[in-house]
Amino acid sequence: MSRRDDEYYDRDERRSSHKNNGEVRKSARDNRYRDDYDDYDDYDDKSARKSSTGSRSHSSSRSGSKSHSSATRSQSSRRGGSHGGSGKKNNNKKAIIILVAEILVACILVLVAYHVFFKVDVTKVGKVNMNEEVISNSISETAAENEQMKGYTNIALFGVDTRDEAKNQGAIKKNTRTDTIIIASINNENGEVKLCSVYRDTYLNLSNDEYTKCNAAYAEGGPEQAISMLNMNLDMDIEDFITIGFKGLTDVVNALGGVEIDVTEAEISHLNNYQATMATELGLEYVPVTSTGLQTLNGLQATAYCRIRYTAGDDFKRAERQRTVLMACLEKAKGKSYSDLETIANKAFDETYTSLDLSEILELLKNVANYNVVDNGGFPEESMRATGTIGKKGSCVIAVDLASNVKWLHQFLFNDTEYTISPDVQKFSDKIKADTDPYLN
Repeated sequence: MSRRDDEYYDRDERRSSHKNNGEVRKSARDNRYRDDYDDYDDYDDKSARKSSTGSRSHSSSRSGSKSHSSATRSQSSRRGGSHGGSGKKNNNKKAIIILVAEILVACILVLVAYHVFFKVDVTKVGKVNMNEEVISNSISETAAENEQMKGYTNIALFGVDTRDEAKNQGAIKKNTRTDTIIIASINNENGEVKLCSVYRDTYLNLSNDEYTKCNAAYAEGGPEQAISMLNMNLDMDIEDFITIGFKGLTDVVNALGGVEIDVTEAEISHLNNYQATMATELGLEYVPVTSTGLQTLNGLQATAYCRIRYTAGDDFKRAERQRTVLMACLEKAKGKSYSDLETIANKAFDETYTSLDLSEILELLKNVANYNVVDNGGFPEESMRATGTIGKKGSCVIAVDLASNVKWLHQFLFNDTEYTISPDVQKFSDKIKADTDPYLN
């Protein structure tokens, strides 16, 4: 590519932000902070960094992780359960409660993962009944029969960037790309949670043999196709999801008393520019962040922080910021009473599109203190990804070898060091390599 995002915006960083009567005056270049600005990423193109083994051991912040080989998940088949092939687990209580545990991480926290979701003005969206056969058919036999995965519940967390909500009231349900895709994996035995972002521009099979940026799956077929895309490409067994609109984000974070975030010098100007834009559009008070370091951000500030992508690290760093805010919200939620959390959850549910019942979400809130995010990361894994412009598909993130990345993902989420990928994943891996190699080499 002719220019790097961080270099381009570093030049912009040297532009001073002037204040006039409490308002931030920005040059025409600051249009990128507007919500109707088409801000698809141009990544810092780099050659692929391949690991010698294809998947590496992930030694990070997971503390006290137990061997999960003895963990058990309810054994109902995803293709022959009581829901007529729905794949819903028989032991819904344990799975959903724990899954709903991330519904706490998903109702309260996920609200925050919804970084650019601020344009979504959703009202009383609530629960949706998905086509369970479609979801079931997207789960490979390899994943369905994998013993290691049976001790976990996995849920997809989506955030959508609706740029013209006035003309597209159903955007949270379909017809808009997901700017946030996070897999939350919950250990059913000990309540440990791991979060893995799937980078929005990752070149994958959309579940219909169309290969392009994975965030297009939600736009084409809503949550059903987005979940199918994740299951098929990553050998996952996801059956539930949450999509969040921003309308409740600021209120939720404020209700939690704000979140503790370590803000760097490079982030301050962008955080404030996003804030100024959102404050104007949403009629909210703009309180600039003026110092670096660990501090309490209010709802608007936390949302703006999640949206920052104009620093070194591009969209990879933005995905990390989203996870950071999610985890900060969970920590704050642990200090709240059940009645406080119930109030927040009720408010959030009206602005949420999900396959879960509010009653399930509320049940989980009683056990919020038992859940801990022990690790987080991104897919494709850093040493096994590349970026480049793939013809008309635009700037994409490429899993240099999808098969090796999927093996890494199963090691990261489920501590499975001997995972064998499905034949379909190998087929997708070969296709992605054939499509992208001419542009990368």
